[in-house]
Amino acid sequence: MFNNPLKQLVIASNNQGKLQEIKSLLAPLKIVVSPQSDFNIQEIAEPYHTFVENALAKARHASQQSGLPALADDSGICVSALDGAPGVMSARFAGEPKSDQRNNQKLIETLKNQSNRSAYYYCIIVLIRQANDPQPIIVDGSWHGEIIMQPRGEGGFGYDPYFYLPTFNKTAAELSAEEKNKISHRGKALARLVESIR
Repeated sequence: MFNNPLKQLVIASNNQGKLQEIKSLLAPLKIVVSPQSDFNIQEIAEPYHTFVENALAKARHASQQSGLPALADDSGICVSALDGAPGVMSARFAGEPKSDQRNNQKLIETLKNQSNRSAYYYCIIVLIRQANDPQPIIVDGSWHGEIIMQPRGEGGFGYDPYFYLPTFNKTAAELSAEEKNKISHRGKALARLVESIR
């Protein structure tokens, strides 16, 4: 895929939880991974209705501003009873400014009279070599579970304390970082990305 070995890339995100997950999953490739904040790159609007369009816009912006290859992810939680919402609006479900606490409160409130609590996390990752790359590498991953009404666990971020995994009898917030990285939507997408880069 890459003619020259990938030595450095910028991650188009300021989300600390995401940055930690991506860095640890890319560590085996020995690529220097820098958040966009290292280059004073501001987050851009995510106006699109699809994960892939938002991820591509973020990656192109970060690459253009930094002059480096860029990786962007767009991810969210999709709830069956809400026709896939909050989906691409997951980070801003309760409006601006972004707040995990308010997003979770809104989700629980919206689901309180619903019997179907099935949900899945979805992640799409885009990697581009340069800002106008005509052939971005695009990979995705999903992670199925259900929403519980009382939070459990201290780890993770976003909706993790409410995202229950029946097979593990744990929420995503009760998993260790290592466990989460093996089975999460982002972990699956990054594993596919690593294969593509190799």
